[in-house]
Amino acid sequence: MVFRSEEMCLAQLFLQSGSEYDCISELGELGLVEFRDLNPSVSSFQRRFVSEIKRCEEMERILGYLLREIQKAKIAVPEEDESPLAPPPRQVLEIMEQLQRLEMELSEVAKNREKLQRNRLELTEYTHMLKITRTFIHSRSRHEALGPQYEEFPTMETDSVTGCTGMQRLGAKLGFVSGLIQRVKVEAFERMLWRVCKGYTILSYAELDENLADLDTGEISKSVVFLISFWGDQIGQKVQKICDCYHCHLYPHPENDEERADVLESLKTRIQDLNNVLQRTEDYLRQVLQKASESAFTWVVHVKKMKAIFHILNLCSFDVTNKCLIAEVWCPVSDLANLRGALEKGSRKGDATVPSFVNRIPSTDTPPTLLRTNKFTSGFQSIVEAYGVGDYREVSPAPYTIITFPFLFAVMFGDLGHGMVMSLFALWMVLTEKNQKKKRSSNEIWVTFFNGRYIILMMGLFSVYTGLIYNDCFSKSLNIFGSCWSVKAMFANQQWTNKTLQTNALLTLDPNVSGVFSGPYPFGIDPIWNMAVNRLSFLNSYKMKMSVVIGVVHMTFGVVLSVFNHLHFRQKFNMYLLFLPELLFLLCLFGYLVFMIFYKWLAFGARDSSQAPSILIHFINMFVMQGTDIAPLFPGQTGLQIFLVVVALLSVPVLLLGKPLYLYWLYRGGKGLRRRRVSLIKNI
Repeated sequence: MVFRSEEMCLAQLFLQSGSEYDCISELGELGLVEFRDLNPSVSSFQRRFVSEIKRCEEMERILGYLLREIQKAKIAVPEEDESPLAPPPRQVLEIMEQLQRLEMELSEVAKNREKLQRNRLELTEYTHMLKITRTFIHSRSRHEALGPQYEEFPTMETDSVTGCTGMQRLGAKLGFVSGLIQRVKVEAFERMLWRVCKGYTILSYAELDENLADLDTGEISKSVVFLISFWGDQIGQKVQKICDCYHCHLYPHPENDEERADVLESLKTRIQDLNNVLQRTEDYLRQVLQKASESAFTWVVHVKKMKAIFHILNLCSFDVTNKCLIAEVWCPVSDLANLRGALEKGSRKGDATVPSFVNRIPSTDTPPTLLRTNKFTSGFQSIVEAYGVGDYREVSPAPYTIITFPFLFAVMFGDLGHGMVMSLFALWMVLTEKNQKKKRSSNEIWVTFFNGRYIILMMGLFSVYTGLIYNDCFSKSLNIFGSCWSVKAMFANQQWTNKTLQTNALLTLDPNVSGVFSGPYPFGIDPIWNMAVNRLSFLNSYKMKMSVVIGVVHMTFGVVLSVFNHLHFRQKFNMYLLFLPELLFLLCLFGYLVFMIFYKWLAFGARDSSQAPSILIHFINMFVMQGTDIAPLFPGQTGLQIFLVVVALLSVPVLLLGKPLYLYWLYRGGKGLRRRRVSLIKNI
C-alpha cells in the first residue's frame, strides 16, 4: 500500500552452520529485511568474522590499486547489466590469491617501468647538459654567452712574462660542476653561491627549451642547465654542498670536445635502447591491465557483497551448541513467504543437513518505516524525506506530492515555451534511461538531474498547462481563439472619435458599452492584456489571489491527512487538541480570506467594479477590529470577523498547551491510580 508505510514484524532466523553465508546472500539479493545487532556489548574487533572482513578489506585495497592503474592507462572497465551474485565461501580464498598475484605482477612491472623512466630522464638531462655547456665553453664573448656571472678573483692579474694568473702560481686547480636545477630555484641558488664562495666562482646557465616531468610529483616544470667554474678544492666542496641543498641533478663534465662527442653518442644509443625496452614494458603492462579490467567490475561487486555478508553475520549470535546462528530481523508481513523461500534456497546451496527456518516473535519496539518506491515515485519520496521520515504506519504524503509539488512549481514558473523545453529534456532522459544508467556518469550535477527526470517531466507538463492559463509563451501572448474585446464598438457607440485618438495617449475600453466585451476568453488570459499598460498590475493581482487560494487548499488538505493518522493510532485526543484547533485557526483566518476573494469575484461586476472595496484593507481591519468607515462586502461582516478572530485566538492556547497538559494529567492520574491499587492490596 503506497498511502501508508508497510506493516512490519520482528522475526527470528535460525541459520544452520554451513549455510548461513548462502542464506544471508539470498536475503541480501532480495533486500527484504533489516537486521538487529544481537551483540551490542561486543567490540567490532572481537566478533567472530573479523578475520574474513579484514580479508575483504585487503582485497578492496588491492582492487583500489588495480582500478587506479587501469584509470591511469585510460582503459574502460566494462560493466554488466545485472549485478553478479556473491561468490560461494570456497571461492573467497581463490579470489584473494588471484588478486595478490596480480598485485605482485603489476607492482613489479610498475617498479621496473619507473626505474627505466628515471634512467631515461637522467640520460636525457645529461644530453641536454652536454649540448648547452658546449656553447658556454666555445663562446667567444664570455659576457654575452654566460649571462649572469661573477669574476671577482683576487690577484688575478696575468703575469706578462709567464702568462699565468696569480691563482695558478699558488697551485690552485680549476674545476667544473655542471647539472640541472629547477627554474624557480635559480635566483636563490645564485645568491647562495655568491655569499658562500665569496665570488670565487663563475656561474653560467641557460633555460631548457624542452619541459621535463618530475617522476615523483608528476608535474611538468622548467629546468635550467648550469655550469660552475671554481678555483680550489675547498671551494669545490662548498659548491657540491650547495648543489645538494638545492636538489640539483649533477652530471660529470667532460674535459675536452672528443670526450664530449663520445659521451653524446653513447647517450644517444642508450636512450634509444631504453625507449625500446620501455615500449615493450608499456605494451606488456597494458595487456595485463586490459585482461584485469574485464573482471574488475565483477571482483568489486563480489568483494562488496562478501564484506556486507560478513558484517551481517557479525550481528548474529550463536546458540548454546555453537551449531546454529540466531538473527533477528524486521521484515514486512507481506514478505514472510519470500523470506522463508530465500532461507530454503540458501540452505540448498549450502548443502546443510538441517534447513534454516524463521520464527515470528512479538515485540513492543517501534518497527522501522518502510515505504516501497519505484523509479517514478522514488524522486518524490526523496523530496518528502528531505523534511523527515514519517513514523511507523503513518500516512505517506509522497503520492499526493506527485501532483502538488509539480503543480505549485508550475504556478510560479508557468510558461508554455519554457515548459515544453523542460518536458522534452526530461522526456529524452526518460526514453534513454537504460543507456544513461550504463554510462554511470561521475558528474554530480548530471546525476542529480537524471535521478529527478520524472520530477522534471511532471514539472514541465504542469508548466505547459499553467502557461496556457497565463497565455504566456516565452513572455509572449498567443491569440488562439481571438480576443473577446472589441475596439470597433467604442466608435460605433460614439464613445471614441478621431479627435479622441489624437488628444489621448492612453485609452480605456469600457466593458459596460454594448459590444465592447463579448464574454470571458475560452481558456486562460485574453491576449489583449499583453498590450495593456496595466497588464503587470492585473496579472500580479490575479496570480496572487490564485496562489492564496491554492496555498490555503493545500494546507487544509495536509491538516485533513492527519485525521487518518489519529484514527489509525486510536489517539482521539489528538482530534480535539490538535486537528480541530489547527483547522479552526486556518479556516477562520485564511479560509475567510479565500471566501472574500470568491465573494468579490461573484458579487461585483463590470458596472459596479469601481465600488468594490479592497480585500487587503478588510483583512487588516479584521485583526485591528476597525474599519467602520469602510463599506462592508456583505451585511454583518464586522460581527462575523470579530467572531472568527476570537475563535482563532482561542485555538492558539489549545494548540500550545492542550496536549502537554492532557499527557501530564494522564501520567499523574495513572500514577495515583497505581498508588490506590497498591494500598488496597496491602489492606486486603
